Amino acid sequence: MRVSRQMLVTLRDVPAEAEIASHQLLLRAGYIRRVGSGIYAYLPMMWKVIQRITCIVREEMNRAGALETLLPQLHPSELWQRSGRWQGYTAGEGIMFHLEDRQGRELGLGPTHEEVITSLAGDLLRSYRQLPVNLYQIQTKFRDEIRPRFGLMRGREFIMKDAYSFHATEESLQDSYAAMDEAYRRIFARCGLDAVPVDADSGAIGGAASQEFMVTADAGEDLILTSDDGLYAANQEKAISCPDDAAPLDVGEPATVETPGQGSIESLCKAQGWHPSRIIKVLLLLARMEDGSEQPLLVSLRGDQELNEVKLSNVLTRLLEQGVLGCHPITVEETGRQGLDPLPLGAIGPDLDDAWLEGARSWTTTFVRLADITATELDRFHCGGNSPDQHRCHCNWESLGGRPEGHDLRKARAGEACVHNREARLQERRGIEVGHIFQLGRKYSEALDSRFTNENGRDEAFWMGCYGIGISRLAQAAVEQHHDEAGICWPIAIAPFEAIVVVANIQDETQRALGEATYSTLLQAGVDVLLDDRKERAGVKFKDADLIGIPWRIVIGRDAAEGNVELIERSSREMRKLPHAEATSSLLRSLRP
Repeated sequence: MRVSRQMLVTLRDVPAEAEIASHQLLLRAGYIRRVGSGIYAYLPMMWKVIQRITCIVREEMNRAGALETLLPQLHPSELWQRSGRWQGYTAGEGIMFHLEDRQGRELGLGPTHEEVITSLAGDLLRSYRQLPVNLYQIQTKFRDEIRPRFGLMRGREFIMKDAYSFHATEESLQDSYAAMDEAYRRIFARCGLDAVPVDADSGAIGGAASQEFMVTADAGEDLILTSDDGLYAANQEKAISCPDDAAPLDVGEPATVETPGQGSIESLCKAQGWHPSRIIKVLLLLARMEDGSEQPLLVSLRGDQELNEVKLSNVLTRLLEQGVLGCHPITVEETGRQGLDPLPLGAIGPDLDDAWLEGARSWTTTFVRLADITATELDRFHCGGNSPDQHRCHCNWESLGGRPEGHDLRKARAGEACVHNREARLQERRGIEVGHIFQLGRKYSEALDSRFTNENGRDEAFWMGCYGIGISRLAQAAVEQHHDEAGICWPIAIAPFEAIVVVANIQDETQRALGEATYSTLLQAGVDVLLDDRKERAGVKFKDADLIGIPWRIVIGRDAAEGNVELIERSSREMRKLPHAEATSSLLRSLRP
C-alpha cells in the first residue's frame, strides 16, 4: 500500500475533545474521526488494527472450542422483561437505546446478549448430550453512555466479542471458565499487552464469580489493587483487605457534646481531639430500586473509611431481593419536597428514628440500616446525636439498641494488609478493562425458563458462563500502553503495517528507484509494508512515520547512491545504516524469526 493512496490525514495540534494520550494520538494519526458524541469512524488503518485483533481473538476462541455465530442487534423488549432487566436498562440513567417500531412494539439495541442467546439455547439445546456448548460473536454493540469520553474507551457504539457457554453441571461451567481464562491470557499476550487478571464485581450482568483483565496504564479509569507478593489482584469495586486497627480510646463516661459547625469528620477531630477511627459516621442515602420504590438508607462506617458503592448495591440487592438502579446522598431540598422536617445532617447517629420519615410522599417510611464490619467491631466510639450540632461520645452499640450485622461495605486501600497474608500489602495501579469473564450460574436460564433434559430425564435450567472482550477498546488500550512523545508504538502483532519504506525525496530518481525496489522485495517476501511516496518534505514524512507508529522503518535518503539505507525500530528508536539488501534481510529476520 502507498501512503499517497491511503487517505492519510494527520494533525499537528491536539484536538480539544481528546483528554488522554491514546485518544489524542488516534485522532492526530488519522486512525479515527469523531462523527458525534461517543461515535467514531474507524478509518482504513484503524480498521486494519481492528481486523488483526479480531483475527487473534477468533483464532484463540476457535482453539478453545467455541463456535462463532451472529446474533441480532435489535432485541424484543419481552425477552428483557422476562429477565427483569428491561426497566433497569431503559429507565432513568439506563444504558440501552430503545425504540418503538411502527406497530408500537418496544425494541432495544443490544448492549449485551444474555437474553437473546439464552432464549435460543432453550429452543435448540434440548438434551444434556448436546452440552457443553460455547457460542461467540464479534459485532457492534450500543450503550447510551451518560458521559461518553476518552474516544473508543467509553463510546456509545463499539466493537465487542461476547461469548456464552451452556452446561449441564456447575463443574462443567467451571471448566469452561478456566479455559476462557487461559484463552484470554493468550489473546492479550499475542496482542502485545500487559494485561492483569483481577477479581471483579459482576455488576448488572450478575453471576457468582467474575474476573476482569486490565491493561495497566496511568490513564485507566479503574483502580486495581495488587498485593506486593503477587498473589492477589482485584478491582477496587471488589477488593478486600485488613483495615488498620482503630486508635485507642481513653475511658470516659457517655455524654452529649455541643458541636456547632462540626458536621464533618475532619472538623470533629480537629475541635474535639477525636481520632477518625473511633467515630461512627452515618451516611444518609436514597436508593432507587428496580420496582420503582425509593428506599432511604442509613449506612454506618468507621470515620476513617470510605463507602464502596458497588459493595453497598450488592448487599442491598441480596437483602431486598431486587436490583438497585442508583444511590445518592439525600439533600435538604429532597426532604423538603417529601414534606419532611429537615434531618440533622452532619449529626446523624446509627439509631436515627424511623419517625423522621413519617408522612414521606414517595419514599419508603422506614430506613434500611446497614453497617460496615469496621464499625460493628468497635466496642466504644463517638457518633452523631440525632440533633443539629450535637454528638455523643463514649457510646457503645448496646446503648444504641444492639450491635447490627456487619457487612463489607468499605473501600480497600493501598497500604493495607492483605487478607491472604497479613505481611503482604496492597498497592495501587490504574487499569483499562479490556476483558471480563463471568460464571452466570442459572440466573438467566431460570428467568427465561431455558431448560434441557438431564440424564435422569428431568428438565433442568442450564448453567451458564459469559465472556467478553472489547475489541475497539483493546485497540486504544494498546496505544495507551505503547506510545512515546513522538507518537504511537504499535505492537507488531496488531500494527496496521509491519514496516514502512520512507523515500526522503521522491523526486530524486535514485531514491525513488531504490525505494520502489525495497518496497517490492518486502511485498514479495510477504511483509505487509507501506510506501511513503508523497511529494512532502522529509521532515514531514519522518514525523508522520513516528506518529502513526509502524514498528519498522526503512529510510531511503542521501546514501541511496551508495545503496545504503537506514533501518529503524520504532519502539526503541535504534537506527542502523546498512546496505539495502542487508537491511531487508535483517528486517525479515526480525519479522519472521
